[in-house]
Amino acid sequence: MIKKILFTIATLIAFATPALSEVNAVATLPWIGSIAREIGKDKVNVTVLVKPNQDPHFVEARPSMIVAASKADIIMFNGLDLEVGYLPLIINSSRNHRIQPGEKGNLNCSKYINAIERPRADIDRSMGDVHPLGNPHYHLSPSNMARVAEGITDTLTELDSGNAAFYRANLASFNKKLEAKRMEWEGQLRDKRFVAFHKYFEYLADDFGFRITGYIEPKPGISPSSGQIARLTASLAKERPDAMLTTSYYGKKEVAFISAKTGIRGIVVPHEVGSRSDINDWFSLMDSVIESLK
Repeated sequence: MIKKILFTIATLIAFATPALSEVNAVATLPWIGSIAREIGKDKVNVTVLVKPNQDPHFVEARPSMIVAASKADIIMFNGLDLEVGYLPLIINSSRNHRIQPGEKGNLNCSKYINAIERPRADIDRSMGDVHPLGNPHYHLSPSNMARVAEGITDTLTELDSGNAAFYRANLASFNKKLEAKRMEWEGQLRDKRFVAFHKYFEYLADDFGFRITGYIEPKPGISPSSGQIARLTASLAKERPDAMLTTSYYGKKEVAFISAKTGIRGIVVPHEVGSRSDINDWFSLMDSVIESLK
């Protein structure tokens, strides 16, 4: 009987899925890396490809990115074609079967969110830089981040089932902190009116109840002409929105010009984890965003 029990125990140990010593994760954007670290902590080694103040629309694949991808157990990306200009080249060149499309190590974070602004008709370049799959700037939405965090947890659990309980516990801690922060942020921006340089803040507006009443870009990704700036300046002088919004990598000059002419406040909104020295994770990013818009 004792021999039979020992044999059963040995068999269970042999077939149990061992915990990986460390999951190698590559994240395209800093906010994705931040969420991955919240869930994975010391069980996941995270490499981020894009720097905080790079324009995520215009990134070039570099050899160091391909090397990182070649060693990855999982690659996590924003999706909605935001990385379409460089990520396919990185994945293909990595020759890493674990992260190819369709594999469990290929994680498109956008599949967990409700994308807005999907074009209803065929698009062409005359419409500007329109994203055919919807607005890709969803990371300033607490509602979407709750879904993404759960998706990352599910994927890490599938990849590294030996540490499943660890990842689930970290997700529970993330959600608890998120709910507390939501209560803290609630109502601070409701009913404000902003003009934005680019279509970057729509998910944020939906979550926090403010309105974006217009854009400085005449079309997404198209810089305004001097004539368009003059007409917009005259219009905003009458409409008097609460502020104009932009990010660190485009629109600052135009926003500063209109602000000087009209007295309307121009805000360079922190847009990414690491975009300022005091923003070291997604929660501190959101704290800074809310504070800047108040």
